[in-house]
Amino acid sequence: MKRITVGTHLTPIIPRLRIGLSGIRGKTLVVDALNAIYQFLALIRRPDGEPLENKERKVTSHLVGLASRFSKLAVDYHCDFIFVFDGPPLPLKQRELAKRRLLREKAEKEMRELLARGEYEKAFSKAVVAVKVDEWVIESSKKLVKLMGWPVVDAPADAEAQAAYMVSKGDAWAVATLDWDALLYGSPRLLRYLTLTGTEWLPSKGVARRLEPELVELEGVLQRLGISRRQLVEIAILVGTDYNEGVKGVGPKKALQLIKRYGSIDQLPRSIREKLAGYEEVLEIFLNPPVKESYSLEFQEPAYDELERFLVDENSFSESRVRTLIERLRMVWGRRSQLTLDGFA
Repeated sequence: MKRITVGTHLTPIIPRLRIGLSGIRGKTLVVDALNAIYQFLALIRRPDGEPLENKERKVTSHLVGLASRFSKLAVDYHCDFIFVFDGPPLPLKQRELAKRRLLREKAEKEMRELLARGEYEKAFSKAVVAVKVDEWVIESSKKLVKLMGWPVVDAPADAEAQAAYMVSKGDAWAVATLDWDALLYGSPRLLRYLTLTGTEWLPSKGVARRLEPELVELEGVLQRLGISRRQLVEIAILVGTDYNEGVKGVGPKKALQLIKRYGSIDQLPRSIREKLAGYEEVLEIFLNPPVKESYSLEFQEPAYDELERFLVDENSFSESRVRTLIERLRMVWGRRSQLTLDGFA
């Protein structure tokens, strides 16, 4: 699976450790659900570039990805998952969402033209940008996850903020997402590239490298960079976030230099500061985001029969694929039940 980058661009300055799949063994991870779903919708496609669909022409690429990846990780690496979904976007995010919508529409038009000419490889590159998530995708994803036995939490706003709060409380080990925003929201740990197989193309070297899970620890990042969490957020604001456009010509490295030299945005030269009008509101969103403090995290035995009906009858999955999925889930639940019994022994 190829990489898709999202969120605030901080990659050049963030130290991270490649821990591989063995590094997540036995961990409970809180998954930024839409982040994973966008990957599946973009990358799980037919040879002609179109997404997988059921008999009613509803997209099912996301269901294939969710069922396959997370059942395999659960059975092979003894992981548990909590899926957090975004709530209504905060008003400041509407501008960014409108910009993304225009980019999607442009990419979809270009993709259709490429498909009509039989240029499938080029069309695929446009498909990554053209991905759309509608109510069917969200609700079918939630239904699948619940049928598989994992809890779903609906965030009041950003899923990354809710996930970061849950990790801070100790309900999960790390936030699984590609989005750096989880760090800005204060997650102690962030896990990137939660994938079974994947590659990343490195244009400057002309080679591809294998993607493996990477661990990012907030405290280590702050110590390494010699900054506070507030300053990390201010660096992101200078670069640009989902809530502001940032300063043209200022990337992560330059932003780090500026904050370390001047200490904070309000101490920056006026020529830079005046381009960040209203930044205080963005700062407040990251430092004190709206989160749900009360939520249920009940892990349940998968609803095997209902799961089979949902995937085979309603969404055109092959019976053999679903049998494999159910076998995995039975193994996972059996192991969980045994651990519970051992705890009472």
